[in-house]
Amino acid sequence: MRSLLSRAPLVRALGIGAPVAGLVAALTLGSAVAFGGPSEAPAAAGAEAPAQGIAGLQQRLRDRPHDAAGWAALGLAYVEEARVTGDTAYYPKADAVLRRSLREEPGNAGALEGLGALAAARHDFHGALRHAGRALDANPLGQRAAAVRVDALVELGRLDEALGAARAADAARPGIPVFTRLAYVRELRGETREARRVLGLARASATDRGDLAYIAAQLGELAWNDGDLGRAGREYAEALRQSPGHVPALDGRARVRAAEGDIEGALADRAEIVRRLPLPQYLTDYGELLESRGRKDEAERQYAVATTWTRIAEANGVAADLETALFESDHGDPEVALRAARAEYGRRCPDRRARRCGVHAADALAWALHAAGRDEEALRYARQATATGYRRALFHFHRGVIEKSLGKDADARRDLAESLRRNPRFSPLHAPRAKAALDDLGGAP
Repeated sequence: MRSLLSRAPLVRALGIGAPVAGLVAALTLGSAVAFGGPSEAPAAAGAEAPAQGIAGLQQRLRDRPHDAAGWAALGLAYVEEARVTGDTAYYPKADAVLRRSLREEPGNAGALEGLGALAAARHDFHGALRHAGRALDANPLGQRAAAVRVDALVELGRLDEALGAARAADAARPGIPVFTRLAYVRELRGETREARRVLGLARASATDRGDLAYIAAQLGELAWNDGDLGRAGREYAEALRQSPGHVPALDGRARVRAAEGDIEGALADRAEIVRRLPLPQYLTDYGELLESRGRKDEAERQYAVATTWTRIAEANGVAADLETALFESDHGDPEVALRAARAEYGRRCPDRRARRCGVHAADALAWALHAAGRDEEALRYARQATATGYRRALFHFHRGVIEKSLGKDADARRDLAESLRRNPRFSPLHAPRAKAALDDLGGAP
C-alpha cells in the first residue's frame, strides 16, 4: 500500500485483514465518535485483530499455558469486548492476562501494544504513550502501537507531535488505522478540507464493510461540525447501510433528526443507542433530548444510569473525571465538576504553564470553572480549547457564555453566533441557551 504522503491519486486496496472499527478502544465520553465527541481518541482503529474469540483463546491457553502471543491476544480481545459492550469489568481481566504475556515473554510487542490500548481506554494517556513507545521499539512496524501513540499524543494536546507520529506511521505501514488518525489530527488543527481529503482516500482504499461504515461516520461528523446537515445525514445513512446498527452513525443520525425537527425519530435512535451501548455521553444526550420535551423523570433515569456507569468504570481503573466534570457542570454539583475537571486537566497537562493541552480537557475545565462562578479563570481555558482551530459548536458556546458573564459583549456575540452558525440546533440543551444569550446581546454581529 502506498503512503498517503505520496502524490498517488488513490490509495490502493488494503491487505491488512481487519476492520478499522475495533481493537484500540477508547471508552471515553462519546469516544465511539471520533470527530466531535468529547474526550476522544479516535474511536477504535487498529489492525491484526485476534483471530479467535474469547472462548477460543481461553481454550487455547488451557492447552498452551506458556503461549505469550495467546495471552496478548486474549488481553486485546478483552479490551475490544469492553469497547463493544461498555462493560469496563473486562479491563482488570485484560491487565492481568497482558502482564501474564510479559512474564511468559518479556518485552513482547503484542503485550505492550495491548497495555497501550488498555491504558488509552482507561484514559491513562501518559501510560499509553509509554507502552506504545516500548512496543514500537520491539516492532517498528506495529500498526496498533502506532495508532495508540497518535491517540495518546492527541489527548495530551501535543498535536504537532501527533501529526509527526501519524506521518511516520503512514510512511512505515500505511493503512486505514493510520489514515483515519491523520484525518482526525488535521481536523483538530482546523484543517477540515485536508481531513476530508484523507478520509476520501481511506474510503477509496477500503473494502471491509466495517471500515466503510467507520469512515462514512467520520465524514458525517466533519459535515455535522461544519453545519451541513444534508451531507451529514447522507454520510450517516451510508454508514448504517454498510453496517446496520453502527452506534456512532446512529448517534449522528439522532442529532441530525433532532436538528431537523424529527424529535420522535431522534428519540427512537437515542433509545436504540443506549440499549446497544450505554455510555455516559449517549445516556446524557438521551436525557437532554427527553428533558427538552418536558419528560424530566425519564431524563433523570438516564442521568442516573450515566452516573452509575461512571462509578463502575472508576472501580475498574478508568479515570472518568472528564465524564464527571461535563455531567456535573450541566446537571449536578459545580464543585464536584470543578474538582474532577482540575484532576483531568492535571492528568493530561501536568505543566500548568503549557500554552496548550488536550482541547476536551481544556473545554471541560473552562465550563466547570464557569459553573463554579470563576469566569476570569475560565476564559483562559476556553481560549485554549478553541485555539487549535477545531470547529466545534459546543466549545464556542461555552466560550461565548463565559465572555458574556465577563461583560465582553462583542467577543460573546462572535462566539455565540459561531456556535449557532455551525448548527442552529447543535444541542437540545445548549442551542436554545445560545440563542437566548445572543438575543440578549442584541443578536449576531
